[in-house]
Amino acid sequence: MSVDLHCHSTASDGALAPALVVARAHEQGVRLLALTDHDTLEGLDEARAAANALDLQLINGIELSCLWGGATIHVLGYAFDATAPALVQAIADLRAGRWLRAEEIDRRLALKGMPGALDGARAEQQALGDSGNAPARPHFADFMVSAGHVKDRAEAFRKWLGSGKLGDVKQHWPTLEQALGTLREAGAWISLAHPMQYNFTRSKRRKLIADFCQAGGHALEVVNGLQPAEQVGSLAILAREFGLMASVGSDFHAPGTWSELGMHRPLPDDLTPLWLRFAHVQQSAAL
Repeated sequence: MSVDLHCHSTASDGALAPALVVARAHEQGVRLLALTDHDTLEGLDEARAAANALDLQLINGIELSCLWGGATIHVLGYAFDATAPALVQAIADLRAGRWLRAEEIDRRLALKGMPGALDGARAEQQALGDSGNAPARPHFADFMVSAGHVKDRAEAFRKWLGSGKLGDVKQHWPTLEQALGTLREAGAWISLAHPMQYNFTRSKRRKLIADFCQAGGHALEVVNGLQPAEQVGSLAILAREFGLMASVGSDFHAPGTWSELGMHRPLPDDLTPLWLRFAHVQQSAAL
């Protein structure tokens, strides 16, 4: 069975509406899918309706932002109760924080001669699909391209929006322990997203995984799209060492980019797939 446990829609920073993500996943042969938008469940109702029509199994999913060691970390939650009070409150807090962050990015860019960034980013976001969530950095990047401030997204991130740049506004995310506590209260299975994407030393990455385990995490995202095979091997070693299960996902955001739905390297045979814990479990559509 083809599985993809990491993808995004217009409910956060993806380019396709939730129903289109599901349809594209089905076309790519995916039969078990988790829509894991950043800090929101907004797209799940639409995605579930599309999945039911296509006989594709959709699992409740989310990618929560949190802080560990001064860095922003992402954790993936699956097969949870979407109505759990702690999760509902955490998402409301994150939503409000993301709007404050967008307003601060707007203020900073205006000081550098790029006024109207928030309105422009919001227009770019809504052109993809209506969302009540704050525009994310990719939407600001698209505004900067449209306004002629940069030539492409890559330049926008390299000069203005990437890690450590002016538009990289740090939000008051919950701690790693708080985020995992919220997910566990909702009955989620939890995976540490793309561990190799954090700019950590080997020892700091091991410390992160140790703390993730201590806080109640279940799995590592050993396979993230078509990441280098040696990274898959390194993460497989860590999963074995810490006794963690493994998850896989494309981290799809948009057609024609570095990732595609259902496309990822194979999971090493000796690792325990996380989805065996929830495959064939029907999730409630209630949000």
